[in-house]
Amino acid sequence: MKDTIGRILTIGGVLGIIYYGWQYYEESESFEAFGADFAISTGDYNPIIISAVVMLVGIIITKVNFK
Repeated sequence: MKDTIGRILTIGGVLGIIYYGWQYYEESESFEAFGADFAISTGDYNPIIISAVVMLVGIIITKVNFK
């Protein structure tokens, strides 16, 4: 049962990182000035961090044997 919950959390975290990472990438803007390329991000990185934490909790639940 714990393995299943851990796997679900891990997969959900990975999917969240991919989805919100893509959104963050799409919301960034790039411009060139004086021969240098500058990138400014207007996206929110909090969902990416939350997804990473969920993924890590899923990995810990899956790998650690709780008694």
